[in-house]
Amino acid sequence: MQGDGMDENPTGESRAKERQTDENQPHRAEEEAIAQPDATDPDATDPVGAHPAAPSGPRPSDENQPHRAEEEAIAQPDATDPDGTDPDGTDPDGTDPDGTDPDATDPDGTGPDGGRPAAPSRPRPRGRRILRLAAAVLALLLVPLLTAETALRINYTGDPAPGTRTRHRDALWLGHAWVDGRKTGRDVAALARRLRDTGIRDLYVHAGPLEDDGTLPASAFPKARRLTAALHRELPDVRVQAWLGDKLATESPDGLRLDRPATRTAILASTRAVLAAGFQGAHFDLEPLHSGDRDYLRLLDDLRALTHARGAVLSVAAHQIDPLPAFHSFWGTTTGHPKWWSQAYFGQVARRVDQIAVMSYDTMQPLESLYGGYVAQQTSLALEVTPDSTDLLMGLPFYHENRFGHRARAETVPAAVRGVRLGLSRTDAGRARFGVALYVDFAATREDWRAYREDWAG
Repeated sequence: MQGDGMDENPTGESRAKERQTDENQPHRAEEEAIAQPDATDPDATDPVGAHPAAPSGPRPSDENQPHRAEEEAIAQPDATDPDGTDPDGTDPDGTDPDGTDPDATDPDGTGPDGGRPAAPSRPRPRGRRILRLAAAVLALLLVPLLTAETALRINYTGDPAPGTRTRHRDALWLGHAWVDGRKTGRDVAALARRLRDTGIRDLYVHAGPLEDDGTLPASAFPKARRLTAALHRELPDVRVQAWLGDKLATESPDGLRLDRPATRTAILASTRAVLAAGFQGAHFDLEPLHSGDRDYLRLLDDLRALTHARGAVLSVAAHQIDPLPAFHSFWGTTTGHPKWWSQAYFGQVARRVDQIAVMSYDTMQPLESLYGGYVAQQTSLALEVTPDSTDLLMGLPFYHENRFGHRARAETVPAAVRGVRLGLSRTDAGRARFGVALYVDFAATREDWRAYREDWAG
């Protein structure tokens, strides 16, 4: 999952975190230096106050300062001279307002006594141009963003269609404690009581993570057979799938490399092992998975053949879909992390699996209404490209963190459920193979479960 920092490490990015206890987790301004005129330069004087005083500071010399700071000398006409041409009355022609004639005293332009010439004035300081450019760039960025956020807020309005509630194809992600011996029969019984009379049909039990070479040691899920047997007794209509994840080597040198045939072969062997332990399906969460990854599609083709030959289910956790066309390319170029998939690639993945669960959380939305509108948009985008033969599940945030990308006050279960219902209503209200997936059991609160029951499962 994309909840970085969750104790159960749903992304598989830290193996140590995945085996911690559930109780310890819930998942220029630019400044211009204007050189002072030389005090020995009579041209630099301002007997009539026509020039504003320049700020103090060091004055570079011609010999050791190749880049001379610029100064502005803006003459102000005297209020007593209506023509503004002779402020002190010494120059009837109005050609020398300060009473000096540089051409007469300094024919070679070097200034009196060989001093440096006055720096040319510039009508518009560079700092002002930079500020205007920055403002223009900021506007170019903010206008599309504000437009998109406004569209999300509008997307959250209206009423869901009647009947847009559970189809009894929902799912729940369960942490690693269920297969490493920390959970007992009493916990299984309590879970069974909680899930009765809900729409949950599938459990994704964390049995990984996979090793970076695709293997899965038996020590990773020592109590899996006991768990699956107990759950089959308590909840005979609920399928138990092995949740297998790992970090991909797509943005760092470490991790799983799907481009290696040997790695893909090892993943197939790991899948056989969990099915032999009593799991009724395999659920894969491999991240970060970039849009267009052909090696992932090859792996899914092989996994589908394997699971179907054994009468098992193949499901995956999927990245969100581009909220704007080609947004994954823009985001990948600017941040190095293309978080989204194209809608076309999402459809390619969905056609290769039995279930696809959208990780519709960690959305960077600051308000509940914007998050709900985002979920409604994601639901519609996913419905448009998911075949009727594949179960489409939308993720609900059953965890509470505050970090970049996720705000607990915004990403709530009620907002997510309302967004799901609105998207379903507008796109395919009668779709049967549809549900929600709750992430994750060990961080869920009573309020999360109540909102799920009342707003969706009720």
